[in-house]
Amino acid sequence: MLDIKSIREQPDSVRRRLATRGAGDEAKIDKLLKLDEILRQWNAEIQKLNAQLNKTSKEIGALMTQKRTTEAEEKKAEARQIGDKIAKLQSEKKALEGGKEGDTISDLFRRSILLELPNLPHETVPEGKDAQDNRLVRTWGEKSTFSFKPKPHIDLCESLKLVDFARGAKLSGSGFLLFTGWGARLERALIQFLLDLHITHHGYTEVSPPFIVGRHCMEGVGQFPKFVDQSYAVRQGVRDFDYDFDEPDEEDQDEAEAIGVLKAQDFLVPTAEAPVVNIHREEILKESQLPIRYVAYSPCFRAEAGAAGVGTRGMIRVHQFDKVELIKIVKPEHSYDELEKMVADAERVLQSLGLHYRVVLLCTGDMGFASAKTYDIEVWAPGQGSYLEVSSCSNCEDFQARRMNLRFKTEAGENRFPHILNGSGTALARLFVALVETFQQTDGSISIPAALQPYLKADRITA
Repeated sequence: MLDIKSIREQPDSVRRRLATRGAGDEAKIDKLLKLDEILRQWNAEIQKLNAQLNKTSKEIGALMTQKRTTEAEEKKAEARQIGDKIAKLQSEKKALEGGKEGDTISDLFRRSILLELPNLPHETVPEGKDAQDNRLVRTWGEKSTFSFKPKPHIDLCESLKLVDFARGAKLSGSGFLLFTGWGARLERALIQFLLDLHITHHGYTEVSPPFIVGRHCMEGVGQFPKFVDQSYAVRQGVRDFDYDFDEPDEEDQDEAEAIGVLKAQDFLVPTAEAPVVNIHREEILKESQLPIRYVAYSPCFRAEAGAAGVGTRGMIRVHQFDKVELIKIVKPEHSYDELEKMVADAERVLQSLGLHYRVVLLCTGDMGFASAKTYDIEVWAPGQGSYLEVSSCSNCEDFQARRMNLRFKTEAGENRFPHILNGSGTALARLFVALVETFQQTDGSISIPAALQPYLKADRITA
């Protein structure tokens, strides 16, 4: 969430920086400032009336002490009038239905607009509309060469029985994978390898979070309200809902909506970022506790799986995939150094596996909602003949900390918002794709990189 004080003081600068994202959010600034001014006027008037009421109460006490009863009664009538004015103003500021106790109409509207505004791009982020305007930072390694035409991962997974795409779809629909045999073992080995690397060599602390989070957690990281349509809502139980053995139809959907099934307050995590970043929400940390570095594994659930559609066969765009997430909570003055270190941590994964990749700096139009600066790491997949994003490392500055009211107290006693960073360390499905396509052999087997062999307890996967 953006700082309302900065918006008040530098509205033109905020509009200009928002405009570089290309989403039209700069148009909301005028409405926000108008509501903010109404709220401030309300508060100023109530504060003024409260001061008058306090003064009048003291005068009443003094008059009563002096036994000037008539004058005291006049002052009491005056106090009642002031109290009525305060009550009327507070009534006008009552919370909208569903708001928290103490929230006012202006509070809620102002906050709702702030929740809809994306983060401001850092000054070092290149301006641009989409991925075509991203800037190449560096590459590592070389593209693999083959004495044969490399197969795509779908063919390899089917011939080696690593993933059963058809039965995965039979179980849960399009976009869900069923890992089998060596495929399941390879996925598990990759998860363990990633966790051990980041814990042992990079100094992260492992946490194992819930895979279901509340709406407040999704708002805290910036998933809501913008991406609510891309989330899987869950409900603990449904009273007065008859189980139907037939396939659900439109009437069932209407019934579900009527009893609030689709108005859930809990959601499957789109990434471990959602629960892990919120671990310290509404807390005031000690300065000595920073930096905090967490690593967490979780399955990730995305109702929308990419612009090209989840119908594409294979593992590139799916509704459920595994990921190891990196989170940092740091002092503001250190956050951009920590971002570079996080990118290096994610790069080490691919270097350890011997996979060619490139690092790109995202332009303003391609960045995530909560990010001030983002690097993507894209691994080469020879069977696809293209690069695949396997990691996205972002500095959100204090954007998320403000949304969840996370602060730290400096040694001087000042409460400040920390900067929060997140990164994929890495996503598993596309890493799996790159690995099997890169290390495929002439005989159709997969050679296993040395770093993974202790986890898989094998140096090759064969049919």
